[in-house]
Amino acid sequence: MINGKEAMVEEFVLHRIGTGGAPSVLSDFSAVLHGPEEQEFLRKLLLKPFANVVQTNEFATEDGAPNALEAVCMEAAKGKDLVGVSRAIAKKLIDVSNEHEVRSGDLFVARFNGVELSGAVHDALGLLKFDDKEIFLESKAESDGIAMQLKRGLGGRKPDQALLVVFTPEAPTLLVIDDKPHAPFWQQAFIGLRAKRDHVNSTRNVLDMTKAFITQQLPQDYEIPKADQIDLLNRSVQYFKENTEYDRGSFAREVFQNEEVAGSFERFGSRFQEEHAVDLDERFAISADAVRKQARVFKSVLKLDKDFHIYIHGDRNKIERGVDESGRKFYKIYYEQEM
Repeated sequence: MINGKEAMVEEFVLHRIGTGGAPSVLSDFSAVLHGPEEQEFLRKLLLKPFANVVQTNEFATEDGAPNALEAVCMEAAKGKDLVGVSRAIAKKLIDVSNEHEVRSGDLFVARFNGVELSGAVHDALGLLKFDDKEIFLESKAESDGIAMQLKRGLGGRKPDQALLVVFTPEAPTLLVIDDKPHAPFWQQAFIGLRAKRDHVNSTRNVLDMTKAFITQQLPQDYEIPKADQIDLLNRSVQYFKENTEYDRGSFAREVFQNEEVAGSFERFGSRFQEEHAVDLDERFAISADAVRKQARVFKSVLKLDKDFHIYIHGDRNKIERGVDESGRKFYKIYYEQEM
């Protein structure tokens, strides 16, 4: 989703968030590390965890009241001293953490520039909370041998919760990491967010709805073999991979090739939108990142008893389904050459 290979970590502040009676320690200085090796490490620690996050969010408001965290983050976007901004963020996190009885941990607040999102470059602010440290072995050559010592620190461990505030035009775009996504602590009590209405989430929502229609609704309406379901899933993904714009009408005609099924797809989409409280736009620019992410859950595996798995990626016309004289079901597969 984001590309941070050319990004720079301008500075960062580290605070200790104490909960349940444990003390909190708020720093009064920021760290600046501009060396190539140091920057590479900081990008890996503070930016790389967001690389596979696809869903985009935005700060939510309630009854027109400004979002408290958004107001603080926008101060950083305007160039305000990062130490003051990070201390305000840490104090809010301490209050929320005590209310929700979460664990103590280290909070990094980092300022970035050169973060690429959807082909455009932006400044960003990262908030990353690590509840645990990993164990590593430190070795040092000495005159009489090699000294070794076990230590605890951060390096390859991913944050337990994190937020990347990308300062896109009009309003920030939020990427979120949460090891407890169904708990209200990080996403709602601390951040206060909602899904952003953009082409990324539009792509995700329509793909989710399409999969649900093909695998859940369609078998209820029609007697449809599993191989045909897989073929429809493959054609759906192929449409999104081959086109830059989604149009609901052309999608339904191209994938389902049947007016009755296309009508059922339209009605199912209306119900899906209401039941899941998502937006299903009729037209939007397709997000290639969202397609790559969602395509992984469009399974193209035909499971036959416990003996065979057939992976179907190509021409459905090369597969025949039938029943022999003794009542045994079979699939006949045609091919041109073994690979």
